[in-house]
Amino acid sequence: MSYYPSHLTRFHGLPVHDFPTGPEGAERDAPPAPGSVAWRLSCLLDEIPFDTLWPRFLDEVPTEEVTALVLGAWWDDWDERGIDPVLDAITAEAHRFPRLRAVFLADVESEETEISWIKQGDVTKVLRAWPRLEELGVRGAEDLVVEPLLHDGLRTLRVECGGLPREAVRGLSGCDFPALHRLDLWLGTTWYGGDCTREDVDTLLASLGDRPHLRHLGLRNSDIQDDIAAAVAATPVVARLDSLDLSMGALGDDGGGALLAGQPLTHLTSLNLNHHFMSEALTRRLSETLAPHGVDLALAPARRSHPAQGRYVAVGE
Repeated sequence: MSYYPSHLTRFHGLPVHDFPTGPEGAERDAPPAPGSVAWRLSCLLDEIPFDTLWPRFLDEVPTEEVTALVLGAWWDDWDERGIDPVLDAITAEAHRFPRLRAVFLADVESEETEISWIKQGDVTKVLRAWPRLEELGVRGAEDLVVEPLLHDGLRTLRVECGGLPREAVRGLSGCDFPALHRLDLWLGTTWYGGDCTREDVDTLLASLGDRPHLRHLGLRNSDIQDDIAAAVAATPVVARLDSLDLSMGALGDDGGGALLAGQPLTHLTSLNLNHHFMSEALTRRLSETLAPHGVDLALAPARRSHPAQGRYVAVGE
């Protein structure tokens, strides 16, 4: 089982379509209807600079009909500045995208750059530029900035990374997303900047109490997964959830035991604890407690190359 992210094939319910980057005037297939696909722009396809690719996209695609935008690699050689200049460029044209409802930042895979090397920026620029945005996906967290803000439209927020800085977690705690339906955060490991604490997680969970529409919560890929499980077991927001994902992290018997001892989880449709380090006895107790109530349990243990191997997160570098 591989957890490393690959290029998106679908986003916001739409197939992902690469905007062609070949020579201008070259013969191409007929383009899809602008609103029928999620448009992916990547500078690595033909090593074209973003400041050339972006104006070409604006000229060739009726952007007033585009509903989903996926940014791949924005560098054509090596990224030294991060994504902020790209965010400035796209948000400056926000008025040309009145129907845009979904943005994914950094749809890159390890052959292009490792997830821990992706240099993000102030992603709240995107939310400010599109107040009706419904979905925001982010891959990578180096230099990630999340400024507290109110956004009435956002329904889905996903951050994939090997280490989510505590300042970003605190920024999210200060945001008000009243329409939020799905939240999925990879908190990561201290080796790659994931330095949030149990206190930070408690603050985040407390902030979710004001989001009545939340139905899915993912707090995963963390080396403090036991602490996260204990925090989740005590937070009232869990009673409203349909699905809970605590997978990919260093979850052991302490965390699994906290889930069993905490508030009931029998109302959940699914509970994902894949890539765990719990004992067979504890996983059996979880299954015996929850499976009879129809909870779809994912309990695949982490792979160990040798018995003495310590705990580790699924995605770091």
